[in-house]
Amino acid sequence: MDTGKMIQLKRVFGYGWGTSFLIVSVIGTGIFVAPGGVLKYSCMNAGLSLCIWAVCALLTTMDALCSAEIGISFPCSGAHYYFLKRCFGSCLSFLSLWTTLFVAAGVAASQALLLAEHTLQPFYPSCSAPQLPKQCLALALLWLVGILNSRGVTEVTWLQTAGTALKALILGLISLSGLVLLLRGRRENVQRFQEAFDAELPKASQFIQAVFQGLFAYSGVGCLTFIAGELKKSRKTIPKCIFTVIPLVTVIYLLVNISYLTVLTPREVLSSDAVAVTWTNRVLPSLTWVVPFGISASLFSNLLINIFQSSRVTYIAGQEGQLPLLFNTLNSHSSPLISVLLLVTMASIVVVSTNLIDLINYIYFVVSIWSVLSMIGILKLRFQEPNLPRPYKVSLPFPLVTMAISLCLVLVPLVTSPHMHYIYVCLFILSKLLFYVPFVYFKWKLVGFEKMMCYLQLLFNICIPDVSDEQVSEAQTVSKKLAKF
Repeated sequence: MDTGKMIQLKRVFGYGWGTSFLIVSVIGTGIFVAPGGVLKYSCMNAGLSLCIWAVCALLTTMDALCSAEIGISFPCSGAHYYFLKRCFGSCLSFLSLWTTLFVAAGVAASQALLLAEHTLQPFYPSCSAPQLPKQCLALALLWLVGILNSRGVTEVTWLQTAGTALKALILGLISLSGLVLLLRGRRENVQRFQEAFDAELPKASQFIQAVFQGLFAYSGVGCLTFIAGELKKSRKTIPKCIFTVIPLVTVIYLLVNISYLTVLTPREVLSSDAVAVTWTNRVLPSLTWVVPFGISASLFSNLLINIFQSSRVTYIAGQEGQLPLLFNTLNSHSSPLISVLLLVTMASIVVVSTNLIDLINYIYFVVSIWSVLSMIGILKLRFQEPNLPRPYKVSLPFPLVTMAISLCLVLVPLVTSPHMHYIYVCLFILSKLLFYVPFVYFKWKLVGFEKMMCYLQLLFNICIPDVSDEQVSEAQTVSKKLAKF
């Protein structure tokens, strides 16, 4: 370990990188692979589906601004976890930590498998790619991402910037090509929009399902709270990034969907598993290989960022004493190596045990429970600690609307398609109390645990992070303010 180098997570990211980070997190596979979900639950009403995309953008903005208050009020890495611990105590925050670990690993495994599938599929044009090569490539990609994350923020920054540029290039190509075709005024293209609202209107339950499909494509807007401790001037950077990215993504999503509907019928969009590839085959057949490559690169940047941001939660959990102190360590590149290794190892287990992938489909409603608790926490602190320093304060209706949406995400699946898997997932999350009570609440230590931690610290060449004068001053200021309450 280089003793002359400051080992710590530093505030090195400004507005540009934060904007790029948010774009990569929000624009995932949804707009590339399965935009037909909104059309399906809109009863193939093309006009209404475009309106739903706009509504989802508005609801997403509310959710993002609620997350912004959390990240700005508590500007530390893993701010969302720290916020839940502050509002509801150690027990609920520990369950939230376990949910984050499980979901992050499951999503990373899903992203790696989907990336492997898109990479291998061109070599199997007449059938699906075999399972074994897909799993092997997914494992290789996972550990490559782990290595890149362990090298610090420089490699991650460059790769996610390249991923942002590639996404913008592909989506820009689809959007502009669709507009050109629409403006040429070909009868079959224009007629689809002249009759956009002629299809039957969906029922209320179908409309809600369509909104959920759209919200999934906008997921990831709260990612800046995971890295709030590494953002420069977070109180200004986070709102600026949100108000830059969400309008931009909304315009892109609407233009891309218009382009899809210009070239393809709603039924063709609905029947396609990879609508961007279907669109390319129809409009630009010479670029058939380019778009799958772009999708793969896009998924790789999402996988990279997912591991990057999730490792910050386990890092602060080690600092708060809910995970072994080993997780609150950094390597010589100022990367939380043990947290990265934990996430990559868990994701690898999910990739090998493919039956666990199905369980990920049921974990999202548990995430919605934590979203409800977060909104309750914002309201709770407003009344209990009205003088808590809040450089940014979200408008009160926003948490209420976000809470209602999250409750629907929890209740609608239970009502429309009740399944025992939801109960199994809840029991799985609650089972972590068996670890919390002895090892966190009563602070039991296993025999030889401390010695094993020392050996691991030497093996991985990691250490407790240094504390800079800026951090000491910031901590003292916060302590003085909190002492008044």
